[in-house]
Amino acid sequence: MKRIAQWCYDRSRIVIALWVAVIVGFGGLAVASGGGFVDNFSLPGSESQKAVDLLQTKFPQQAGDSSQVVFKAHDGKLTDPARKAEVQELVGTLRTLPSVTGVQDPYGGPGQISEDATIGFATIAFDKQASDLEKTDIERVVNVSQSAANDNLQVNLGGQAIKVAEQPAQSATEAIGVLVAIVVLIVVLGSVAAMTMPLIVTFASLGAAMTVVLAASSVFDIASFAPTLAVMIALGVGIDYALLILNRFRNERRRGEDIRASTITSLNTAGRSVLFAGTTVVIALLGMLLLGISFLNGPAIASALAVFFTMIGSLTLLPALLGTFGHKVKLGKVKPEGEKPRGFARWAGILERRPRTFAIATVAVLAVVAFPVFGMQLGTSDSGNDAPGSTTRIAYDQLSEGFGPGFNGPLLVVSELPRTGDGSGLNALSTAIAGTDGVASVGQPALNPAKDTATLTVFPTSKPQAAATTNLLATLRDSVVPPVEQATGITASIGGATATTADLSKVLADKLPLFIAVVVGLSLLLLAVVFRSLVIPIKAAFMNVLSIGAALGVITFVFQEGHFASLLGVGTTGPIEAFLPVFMFAIVFGLSMDYEVFLVTRMHEEWEHTKDATLAVRNGLALTGKVVMAAAIIMISVFGSFILGDDRIIKLFGLGLASAVLFDAFVIRLILVPSLMFMFGKASWWMPAGIARRLPRLSIEGPEQPATDAA
Repeated sequence: MKRIAQWCYDRSRIVIALWVAVIVGFGGLAVASGGGFVDNFSLPGSESQKAVDLLQTKFPQQAGDSSQVVFKAHDGKLTDPARKAEVQELVGTLRTLPSVTGVQDPYGGPGQISEDATIGFATIAFDKQASDLEKTDIERVVNVSQSAANDNLQVNLGGQAIKVAEQPAQSATEAIGVLVAIVVLIVVLGSVAAMTMPLIVTFASLGAAMTVVLAASSVFDIASFAPTLAVMIALGVGIDYALLILNRFRNERRRGEDIRASTITSLNTAGRSVLFAGTTVVIALLGMLLLGISFLNGPAIASALAVFFTMIGSLTLLPALLGTFGHKVKLGKVKPEGEKPRGFARWAGILERRPRTFAIATVAVLAVVAFPVFGMQLGTSDSGNDAPGSTTRIAYDQLSEGFGPGFNGPLLVVSELPRTGDGSGLNALSTAIAGTDGVASVGQPALNPAKDTATLTVFPTSKPQAAATTNLLATLRDSVVPPVEQATGITASIGGATATTADLSKVLADKLPLFIAVVVGLSLLLLAVVFRSLVIPIKAAFMNVLSIGAALGVITFVFQEGHFASLLGVGTTGPIEAFLPVFMFAIVFGLSMDYEVFLVTRMHEEWEHTKDATLAVRNGLALTGKVVMAAAIIMISVFGSFILGDDRIIKLFGLGLASAVLFDAFVIRLILVPSLMFMFGKASWWMPAGIARRLPRLSIEGPEQPATDAA
């Protein structure tokens, strides 16, 4: 770290030029690659994926996406001659549009017009899946359909392809978080020059990371929400990492060191903490690759790259900037000798007097906040959670009104017949499913051209994201379908969005123990090596679980139970996305480790110098409390600003991560951790001699004395 700091400081112009070249070079590569972000999803080995694969091979005409054009008559009925003529004229026009392979007329079969004849729908068949369709083709379908609306006829569209085309662009709400970060940086660092350095480092790192991610999207699929998530995380950690190093730089300057020596010492001490913390976050994010779910690989890699580049930027670009502008960084006031304890020094004294009281109280508060997580329902939000007034939300509500809530999320049963043309068992299968509680109706069997496979559409009585629909799926798979298969020789696979979500939850539950074991195990091993302690790693793991539990409790309380939802622009409650707890665990575990490292590193440094456990905790908290609080305010502001956007998934992440940092920094790191450290005393730094001899030595405090050489 010392050699890196010296090289970057002494060759600041070269380093800055290299960063510009990296951003421009990767940017050119991203443009040339022609990549883009798509929401492809597959779950190999699952029953729902088997149904999808059968459709693609046996029903190629149904392998593309389908959407609905929903009609509602304001005056009269859809069966009136005037309304019928308008609808059929639109259907004829839609059939001629690019990417459309066919349109099923509302009047062409039973069940497409409601009983009161005021609501009906046409089904559009596309030639590709939603993620592969040209956005301009979908937009043309939307525009042509909505242009047919008039005072007597309302026209809206629903379906995944429409959602992809209508997906709102992420608004620049993160600018609010950046503005708060600017204010906090000016207050903490005391000058505009010092404030700009973390922002320059962060945005340069983001530029490099996002161009790499865009270029990588041409090689493998990256979900559309991945760039926003990566930006959210990188903005938070990038500013925090640079702030930690700059804070140490100012401390060294106040000690009388020159700019070069202060830069070297800062990188050789705080820079090591940044390297360790950033590596932990990257490990936690890449740990999601162990889950084997391709849909999560892209966001995991994108987020890991963003953190990696912000870490590298803090360790290379920041010392180069200090080499150019370090003389403009104000040092702040020097604390007079003998001054009474203030701020976090005084707070440390309060905690020292009643550590057990504070520890018990904070654990109780966190337990209450985390309690809703025990009622968390995992699933996938349907179009009923779309923004009010959007065409997909109106179409969803109108289909529910006309045909029942389960109509928006049918289950699709794909059945392989025992012999070509032998559909005798299909009636038995249809009858068994139709007689199951929770089934509203079952469509007529549809045979493929080869007459060896058939499909059945099952409409539940409950809406797609309801727990009752998930329970119905389990009943059909476990109790209803198997006896029919044995009796008739049919092999049936149940697919559809609800089935895919249920299968995803099962896969995650099966692989989650391995993921947690790897991430937690590696992190605890690193902490044990660094701090030569058993108590510190175990305590850190327990604290991180508390942070994650509190964050998941908050999003369950708001998004699922609906408390304060309207204040955050959440119009409709629903289940928590099935993949979110895994992502939250990876991100929050990594971020929690950041604050653990920042705080305990300084305590360990004091312990190594004094061997006084109480003094080490007191001084460590006094020296780092302010920067931890400032870093947390910045991160909360950045994460919280994403709540103001329109995308529900990003809102979930924004609230979850902001809540996690709030509780982790202000409750756990500034209250619970020092309280426990006061209680444990010297035991905090205990390591059995036999284990200590076998562990390698790895220091993240740097040398005992500040580096002052100019060589």
